[in-house]
Amino acid sequence: MTDDRPAPCCVPGRPGATPRHHDLGPLPPPAERRGVRQVQVPGGLTSMGDPFGDGDPNDGETPVHRVRLQDFWMDHTAVTNDAFAAFVDATGHVTDAEELGISAVFEASFAGNPGDVVGRAAHTPWWLAVTGAGWRTPEGPGSDLADRGDHPVVQVSWNDAQAYAAWAGKCLPSEAEWEYAARGGLEGQRYPWGNDLTPDGQWRCNIWQGVFPRVNRGDDGHLATAPAAAYEPNGYGLHQMVGNVWEWCADWFDARYYGESPPASPAGPAAGTTRVMRGGSYLCHDSYCNRYRVAARSRNTPDSASGNLGFRCASRAEGSESS
Repeated sequence: MTDDRPAPCCVPGRPGATPRHHDLGPLPPPAERRGVRQVQVPGGLTSMGDPFGDGDPNDGETPVHRVRLQDFWMDHTAVTNDAFAAFVDATGHVTDAEELGISAVFEASFAGNPGDVVGRAAHTPWWLAVTGAGWRTPEGPGSDLADRGDHPVVQVSWNDAQAYAAWAGKCLPSEAEWEYAARGGLEGQRYPWGNDLTPDGQWRCNIWQGVFPRVNRGDDGHLATAPAAAYEPNGYGLHQMVGNVWEWCADWFDARYYGESPPASPAGPAAGTTRVMRGGSYLCHDSYCNRYRVAARSRNTPDSASGNLGFRCASRAEGSESS
């Protein structure tokens, strides 16, 4: 049986209504796209989904199906703190976490006073509900972004990612575009570089090493977020499509969608209650969440935010199909 509920082991969901957002005005023309540099991803035909049986059935990673996409462009890294700061400076945007005054922080990363913690996630107590946590203070009110301008922005909701993409003259990638781009031209592999997680004993992504959630050895050199371009890019020139931070996609989530997905430029279900997240994060560990694979899927409510959730943008040629 499959369902549409958020997967709180990855990113805790936020119940309640979505806050109002500011009018950002007209979008810039393609020649004036802002933010993170983009690289072209050549269109083509690929197999989408999990051929290994690695995924949770509730995530709907099967059936494997053929998908054809047109050329598109993708940010070569996740949107960084510096890029998001430029957007906020230009628009005055207030994120969902800031407007609601509370967001999710991983317990071991928390920075603040005990009184800032107002609760824990019911089934994943390592997630704290923290007042004053936001994109400028991702681990709580005792944290800041010093020396992290080139790290991915976190504590941003799907709504915030959409607002940034509109300002930048871009869009969020469709789920199909995200997986196609993450594969980097490799067909049927687990990771953007192949099937071996650590080829030649080298870490290629930022995930948890040790015993989750208490012991992180940091074998990959990072205990929380890494710089957005810290690891070598995949075959399309895209950095860290798995690990580091989860990335929002444009699509509504439905675990049954792969069984009815159209073969060309699929745009996801017409409606839903949660949006797709891809790529896993620095908190992923195979003992409970092996979603740092290119086929892995997850989901959350559009106003949810946490310390391991970010995004990157896509662009398409004028007149091409969009998601």
